Amino acid sequence: MTSPEHPTPAVLARRGDDGQAAVEAVEAAVAELDAVREAPVAEHVERFEAVHSALTGALSHADHLLSTTSGDRS
Repeated sequence: MTSPEHPTPAVLARRGDDGQAAVEAVEAAVAELDAVREAPVAEHVERFEAVHSALTGALSHADHLLSTTSGDRS
């Protein structure tokens, strides 16, 4: 459930950017975390770093959307 304090990237998006790419990146990262238990332990660090990078990118995108939309508020 999304509250006004924690809007989704799609809610924060400016016209022409619905935030779907960020949502999909988060969903893919979560799926990768689910799959890591099947991977050899030697691959876990590399996979966790990839997930961290994907989540960082999605958060950066959401922050960018927030900063571009907050300037439009009265």
